[in-house]
Amino acid sequence: MATDKEEMVAKARAERRRYKRVPVSLSGRLFVPSESREAHCKIADMSPGGARITTDVVPALGTQVVVYIDGFGRFEGVVTRPDDAGFGIQFNCSQHKRERVAEQLTLYLNGGNLSESTLRRHDREPTRGLARFTRANGDVVNCEVLDLSLSGVSLATDVRPPVGEFVLIGQMAGRVARHHENGIGIEFVAQEKAAPAEHPKPRLFVAR
Repeated sequence: MATDKEEMVAKARAERRRYKRVPVSLSGRLFVPSESREAHCKIADMSPGGARITTDVVPALGTQVVVYIDGFGRFEGVVTRPDDAGFGIQFNCSQHKRERVAEQLTLYLNGGNLSESTLRRHDREPTRGLARFTRANGDVVNCEVLDLSLSGVSLATDVRPPVGEFVLIGQMAGRVARHHENGIGIEFVAQEKAAPAEHPKPRLFVAR
C-alpha cells in the first residue's frame, strides 16, 4: 500500500512539472462514485493535467472522483494531496482533451467567454422529441430531447440521476455529465476512444 501511495505522489509531481497550473476562481460539482456522494466545490487552480479542489467533502488519497467544472465540463480523475480544505485531482483524460483544456485556460486567462456551446467538441443540433433512458438500476424514464450532437445529448426530465451514473438512451450508452435547469446532459461514453469521424450520427429513435 505504501508503495502504491509513493507511486501516486511521484506521478502527481511529474504531472505538476509537465503542466503549469494557473490560479482560477470557478464553481463546480463533485461526485464520488464509490460513496454515491455529491457536493458543491470550488476550483482554486487548474492545468490540463489536474486541479486544486476546495470542498467540505474530501475523499481519501487515490479515490476515483468526477468533477464538473463550470465552463470547462466534466473530468474524471484521482484524488491527490488531500487536506482539511480540499484536495488535488489528477485528471484521467485523453491528450485531445488536455489540448482542449489548454485552449480553454488560455481563453479564460484572457477574459474570453467560456460559454458551454463554444467549448463543445461537436456542434449540437436542436432536436425536439420524446424519448426515454434506462438508468443503472433498470428504471426506465420518459424524457424529451432538447439537443443532440455526436458527443452527447441534453434531456428535459424531472428525474436527475447523479453525475457519473451510466445510462442507456436508444442505442447509445452514456454517463450523466451535468444537471441543468430543465434536466440533464449526457455524454456518450465512447467519444474519447475514437476519432469523431468514426462515429455515425447517434440514433435515439426520437418520437416527434
